[in-house]
Amino acid sequence: MNRLIATAVVAILVVACAAPTRTPLPAVSAHPTQSLATAAPSAPTAAPSATAAPSVATTTPSSSGAASPSLPATSSPSASVGGEVVLVTHDSFAASDSVISDFETQSGAALKVLKGGDAGTMVNQAILTKSDPLGDALYGVDNTFLSRALDAGIFVPYVSPAAASIPAEFKLDPNNRVTPIDYGDVCINYDKKAFDADSVPQTIADLTKPQFDNKLVVENPATSSPGLAFVLATILRFGESSDYTWLEYWKDLRANGVLVVPDWNSAYYNEFSGGAGGGDRPLVVSYATSPAAEVYFADPQPTESPTGNVDDGCFRQIEFAAVLAGARNPAAAQAWVDYMASPEFQSDMPLNMFVFPTNPAAQVTDLFTRFPAKATNPLTMDPATIAANRDRWIQEWTDTVLH
Repeated sequence: MNRLIATAVVAILVVACAAPTRTPLPAVSAHPTQSLATAAPSAPTAAPSATAAPSVATTTPSSSGAASPSLPATSSPSASVGGEVVLVTHDSFAASDSVISDFETQSGAALKVLKGGDAGTMVNQAILTKSDPLGDALYGVDNTFLSRALDAGIFVPYVSPAAASIPAEFKLDPNNRVTPIDYGDVCINYDKKAFDADSVPQTIADLTKPQFDNKLVVENPATSSPGLAFVLATILRFGESSDYTWLEYWKDLRANGVLVVPDWNSAYYNEFSGGAGGGDRPLVVSYATSPAAEVYFADPQPTESPTGNVDDGCFRQIEFAAVLAGARNPAAAQAWVDYMASPEFQSDMPLNMFVFPTNPAAQVTDLFTRFPAKATNPLTMDPATIAANRDRWIQEWTDTVLH
């Protein structure tokens, strides 16, 4: 949130682009940052600065190792526009070489990727630099931070022809400033080796019980989209005026030793004990697709994932792409949005970013069927409600959990 940002210093580091070696999401989104800060187990961390330096890819993004499925035919994106298109995105962005090459061939525009941390941090950076935008297009703002970006006026309206078949349920901006690209569910993941069948938490309410003391790690909602998604899930589940409110729930989580870190990358890789995690906490706020990703990136691939999902209190995220106001190459930005909404790119996403495509013509890996990657009853919240309350909720959460 803007009042949590002390300065507006944004540096750009030029590095060779390499997709993550494994991406339990996203976000979705998982949207980790390259700055791996940790918190002391005895107390939550303070809110980090939202101005971590983004990194710029000066070459075509490398494949994450995922083999692209056979792609359905579709129309080409916008006519050849040439030049260069700079994509501002989160650290979990990944795409196969062949797909990026196809975009560059069809559009005549060279793609550069600027990664700016977790989705929340990325949006904050885009707002801070809106008078001199860092790029031409942005991908990775989700429904938890969408209203902040729209209210700041960082996007211009654009109706992509490629988005015509995307279901209306994903189109959250009536002014067409953003195009829905993918969706996924933020859930609690657990380390299977830490629990037997009878001891796994069944609901998010169980996380306050003594047996889960010092076992949960979450992300800070001020800068992390999965962190904010989980906070919204607790508000939906426990309410603001019930006998047991969401803030009372968080007081109990704090008393039960919850660990707060700045972003998903820190939570999953540094603190979580399951799968690719290197920590000692067997419960983490992550994604419903993460167990499938653990299987996909393992060598050899196991028949069962080392992690599982708590199928309760999951929040559905929708990610969007948009043309940035003040873009130096708006035509190329439009072509990129068109391409992201096309079946070619959408079919490439599941095994690169571990999200579900919004375009019904896209193909989805059967890995998401063999290892269930959606919540049974995901929670959702109207963007207008998030917009009206998000800053207050984050401040109340901060006062309750971090102070």
